Amino acid sequence: MLEPAQRIDAAEVLWAAQRDRIPVEPLTSAHPSIDAADAYEIQLLNISRQLAEGRTVSGHKVGLSSKVMQQMMGVDEPDYGHLLSDMVLPEGVPVDTGRYCQPRIEVEIGYVLGRGLPGEGCTTADVLAATEYLVPSIELIDSRIKDWRIGLADTIADNASSAGVILGSARVRPDALDPAGIAATLYRNGEEIAAGHTSAVLGDPTEAVAWLARTVASYGVELEAGHIILPGSCTRAVDVRPGETFRAEFEGLGSVTVGFAHSTGQHPR
Repeated sequence: MLEPAQRIDAAEVLWAAQRDRIPVEPLTSAHPSIDAADAYEIQLLNISRQLAEGRTVSGHKVGLSSKVMQQMMGVDEPDYGHLLSDMVLPEGVPVDTGRYCQPRIEVEIGYVLGRGLPGEGCTTADVLAATEYLVPSIELIDSRIKDWRIGLADTIADNASSAGVILGSARVRPDALDPAGIAATLYRNGEEIAAGHTSAVLGDPTEAVAWLARTVASYGVELEAGHIILPGSCTRAVDVRPGETFRAEFEGLGSVTVGFAHSTGQHPR
């Protein structure tokens, strides 16, 4: 457990890394006693800072939602981060890789809420009833930790390695298909490079959304109407480089495409 001043210092380190696009050493190296509770408080310090600058919360993402990733991190439950308004990126507009430290993408379905979710006791039935539609999505992830050498506390503090999300144009009601039964394929410049299935996300990605609603409630946070919820990736993460274009196809749910441009050298904020 860290002292409040240490949490503030750690938040400043991550803030500078994101601002300057210069990854830093793991927080777990500088602060061996850091735990998940510290990390969430550090995450919230930087989220509050961005909200004060005028951004708004557009949703949340769930990380570590596959058993493989949980085993790798030595945990038995997922983690989560925030999606802010400037992180929702339009499809069809190339993403400048120079805005990020070491970007990667993940393939996910997205849940867009038509009404808010209950907190404590939220069930998958509650999630499906509240979801206005499912959408194909590509999550852009990034680590402000050097070489992606992250432990659990590192990724939580770093907003669960969130960087952005691109949504496809398709909109499908959750009762029109099984969210846990969708095959997904990722293509880079037209060549298939990864494939997966939504059942890799806790067996059912809807369960990841219910877990999120129950978990954030303990911090006084609600999942509200209009929020985008990303339950976790159904494929491995893939590094991205300027000049590459990726397309993710989801069985029964359509597709989403994102291209990456050469760096302009401009700071994102």
